[in-house]
Amino acid sequence: MSFSAKDVMALRQKTGLGMLDCKKALTENDGDLNAAEEWLREKLKGKMETRTERATGEGRIGILISGDDAVMVEIQTETDFTAKNDAFVAMVEAVTALAMKAPPGDVACTPDMQKAIDDQRITTGENVNFARGLRLHGGHFGSYLHHDGKRSCLLQVSGRAPDDVLKGICQHIVFHDPAGISEDDVPADKIETIRAEAVEEAKATGKPEQIAQRMAEGRVRKYLEENTLLHQKYVLDESQAIKDVLPKGVTITRFARYTLGA
Repeated sequence: MSFSAKDVMALRQKTGLGMLDCKKALTENDGDLNAAEEWLREKLKGKMETRTERATGEGRIGILISGDDAVMVEIQTETDFTAKNDAFVAMVEAVTALAMKAPPGDVACTPDMQKAIDDQRITTGENVNFARGLRLHGGHFGSYLHHDGKRSCLLQVSGRAPDDVLKGICQHIVFHDPAGISEDDVPADKIETIRAEAVEEAKATGKPEQIAQRMAEGRVRKYLEENTLLHQKYVLDESQAIKDVLPKGVTITRFARYTLGA
């Protein structure tokens, strides 16, 4: 035998597979650790493909900010037990770092990222997949990742603001899910629908046209206050709107909110 028990243990620690599988892999590859690892990967590839239809309702989101670049990714798996495992968390962090190499915009899963994910599929026996990712460039960033790793926000601004202010706004976004930054981000047909419904309701109660129009404008204003980020009441201090929390000269240019599986 051209390998030792230490070699078997080393392969087991690297792959997370059982001793018998590792011993067989080394036997088939004359004790070559790297070749044995690749052999296991190919051998198990067929088994991994049979898992791809299993539901992946658990997982974790990763965020990384580096200078004027930021990235956020979502990796899904089958069970919460696996999603909380240290090795899975480390894999998500590794994939997030690899995603930083992608061009700005939606992130596609690269071969290096897929290899890290496949290692978890082999080790855990679960269906693990890359769900989505976003890479942003330019400006300044804030972020928030909920303690369970299932909800997150990445915020991009022009100008400088304290990190705690940006984190607070990200927390607000996670829990209030705004439809856009301001009224400019709300589709015109949505506003017209709200206005038309309000006018119709007012007229149905006998209100004259002028009053109905005023009530409709009030309905639109209330919708924008409740659903656009700048006008929403700040979750950490409801005496202020988000626009009041922002330091002078700082403008929110984009935000992305992830909820696992949504």
